[in-house]
Amino acid sequence: MAQQEQVVEEKRSLVRILTLNRPRQLNALSFEMISRLLELLLRYENDSSVKLIIVKGKGRAFCAGGDVAAVVRDINQSGWRSGANFFYKEFFLNFLMATFTKPQVSFLNGIVMGGGAGASIHGKFRVATENSVFAMPETALGLFPDVGASYFLSRLPGFFGEYVGLTGARLDGAEMLACGLATHFVPSSRLSSLEEALCKIDSSDPTVISEIIDKYTQQPYLKDHSAYHRMDVIDKCFSRRTVEEILSSLERVGIDEADAWISDTVQTLKKASPTSLKISLRSIREGRLQGVGQCLVREYRMVCHVMRGEISKDFLEGCRAILLDKDKNPKWQPSKLELVSDSMVDQYFSPVNDEEWEDLKLPARFNLPASAIAKL
Repeated sequence: MAQQEQVVEEKRSLVRILTLNRPRQLNALSFEMISRLLELLLRYENDSSVKLIIVKGKGRAFCAGGDVAAVVRDINQSGWRSGANFFYKEFFLNFLMATFTKPQVSFLNGIVMGGGAGASIHGKFRVATENSVFAMPETALGLFPDVGASYFLSRLPGFFGEYVGLTGARLDGAEMLACGLATHFVPSSRLSSLEEALCKIDSSDPTVISEIIDKYTQQPYLKDHSAYHRMDVIDKCFSRRTVEEILSSLERVGIDEADAWISDTVQTLKKASPTSLKISLRSIREGRLQGVGQCLVREYRMVCHVMRGEISKDFLEGCRAILLDKDKNPKWQPSKLELVSDSMVDQYFSPVNDEEWEDLKLPARFNLPASAIAKL
């Protein structure tokens, strides 16, 4: 598919609508899509005639994540640096969205996972619908919640971010609104009307935009079995210092009350990569005390270590088992939590020992020249 077709740009007076256009791949972000989004956003930021950006996805997904299968293919063919290059550019896009000077409205009507969260949650307005399905499923793949997730997950109520990040739990639109991942809930049948209303505005004032979206919102029903009703258990268990303590705390609660949700949560954690669980927990905990730029710089270090596979090859193994061979039976190494030492975890947070490697370089974010991405 040609590059320009993967992100469709529509100009509507003072508004720009960007549609992620790989519906058969659930709009998984390719390197070309990331490059195109960067190019367009930088152009809009310096264009006084653009007041608002709307981002949406074609088909049944907003965006199911980064095109991880393509990243793995590139690593196998060209080495870990090609994977690192993908994430460098993606994280730069996340930072641009998080610090963008004009409002971004994302229509999260469908699947929004991994990299799709990075392309939306950092924006000012996130509109969920009854079709929304949010998840950060990285620990099942031998990765960790990246794209700035350690920033936005750590800012969810209580320890809900640890729960979502470690388990990869799926949230619907009502749950996204309840925990703050979404700013509004609009029935999908009203999205086109909302889009028309937004295209008539002559303002970048968030208050004005919010008032328009408010006219189309509904208060969704939070299902009886929603994990959000279990915040007492989540806070009690996921506040523990280590993954081992989180698991044993859940198991103790499970003994006291027979509860399918608790046993499912325990089983999900036991299936995930032990290394991923440990680095994910530390990442979210550190994210609580860091700005979004600091989180992305740290996550880039982490993802480079994951790509290199010198501490653990779980990422390549997880992708093999889940995405490529699809046997859903990854052989994690190390295979148990107690075999993942603190010193192993520490390595993921340290600079990569490679003469040619550099940290993610994020510019001061005011009056950013288009030339800033020339080296990306």
